[in-house]
Parts: sequence; structure tokens; C-alpha cells
Amino acid sequence: MIIELGVVAGKIWKYLEENKKVPLSKLVSVINTDRDRVLMGLGWMVREGHAILEKTDGEYIVSLRKT
Repeated sequence: MIIELGVVAGKIWKYLEENKKVPLSKLVSVINTDRDRVLMGLGWMVREGHAILEKTDGEYIVSLRKT
């Protein structure tokens, strides 16, 4: 499972590099896996300090943390 979540996190990272800030709902729809795995992969990225979640108007916006 950990390898699978790493692959999902990689897909999320690549998508965010190309698209900057995106609504969480869009991210879930474009990553080719189920919602739970997208959320787990994103949670891993947030915990490690690689991604940011911002809540605006009832929607979460996801972006990569600038280094």
C-alpha cells in the first residue's frame, strides 16, 4: 500500500507542477485512482510539507509548497 500511495503522490505532484493551484474536487477527478487513495497521497504530501491545503468559499484549494 505504501508504494501505491507514493505513486499517487507522484501523480499529484506532477499535476500540481503543471497546474499550480487546483480545487481538491478537480484533483480527485483528474488523478486516475479512487478518492480515498488521492486523499491519502495528498495527506502524506501535506504532512511532509510538500503540499498546501487552503479553504476558500467552502472548497479546498491544493498547491505545492514553494521551496
